[in-house]
Amino acid sequence: MPAIMREEAIPKEKVILDKNYPVFVIDTIGVTHLYQKLHWHDVLEINYIKSGTGYYMINGQKYEFQQGDILLINSNDLHCAYESKDLVMTVITFDPTWFVRNLRFDPELLSPFRDVGKCFSNLIDREHPSMGKLRSILMELQQEHEREQRSYGSIVYSLLLRFLATVNRECRAVGALLQEPSISEQQLEKMRQVIMTMENNFSHPWTLEELAALVYLSPSRFSEIFKRAVGIPPLLYLIHIRLEQAVAMLEGGGMKVTDVAMECGFRSLTNFNRLFKKHVGMTPKASRKQPVQNQ
Repeated sequence: MPAIMREEAIPKEKVILDKNYPVFVIDTIGVTHLYQKLHWHDVLEINYIKSGTGYYMINGQKYEFQQGDILLINSNDLHCAYESKDLVMTVITFDPTWFVRNLRFDPELLSPFRDVGKCFSNLIDREHPSMGKLRSILMELQQEHEREQRSYGSIVYSLLLRFLATVNRECRAVGALLQEPSISEQQLEKMRQVIMTMENNFSHPWTLEELAALVYLSPSRFSEIFKRAVGIPPLLYLIHIRLEQAVAMLEGGGMKVTDVAMECGFRSLTNFNRLFKKHVGMTPKASRKQPVQNQ
């Protein structure tokens, strides 16, 4: 059995941003395999749902979202997204060190991320009276980013600053703590370790018992915690990992479909074709960029 990854060997996803303009804004249509994979990164993230529905799994908590919703994702949050219908969302990622100087004047500026679970929620209350204002700021920010007119970087900076300050001032919970997390940090760390082991050994014929043994849990207990953390059962998540690898191999155009299936841990070509069509939405042959001869 492949050895489990040690905690210190599990890195955050590194997001490379321009040092002078450390912000990235993009519209995503639907949910790609990348977003369906549980991940964490070293930047802060704002998601604005332009249309459609779906849900996020963030630190084991399920957040169903709809058009107009805004979600905040901290750099340490384990998260993945799933689409229900016709999803289009604006994803804004940025380096928090961009605001270091402002933190001298307003040390609470990043509280909406830092104090999630205490004073703020990952999903801003859609009925909050400030939501119209926050949506307007994000739409203006995206327009400035895309048009790249003179001094657009300064305007994007000021709009992001205004957004953070507005959330901190107007969306802070008063009184009792927000909903207690459904999964502990220790449990999240165990699931992170298992996922990293699965990703580094995706072709291994994993069983539920083997995965549970990696973190010294019974299969039933492990399956329960994993599903709460990720939103789907562990063996289904393993299929997603394998299919993600298969898509990348097929797009390269240098391997036969049969070889890709075997390389990614599928023991049957029929099963591989069925699962690929079900989860990717097309056949393996249709997904490749350059067809392979004599297949």
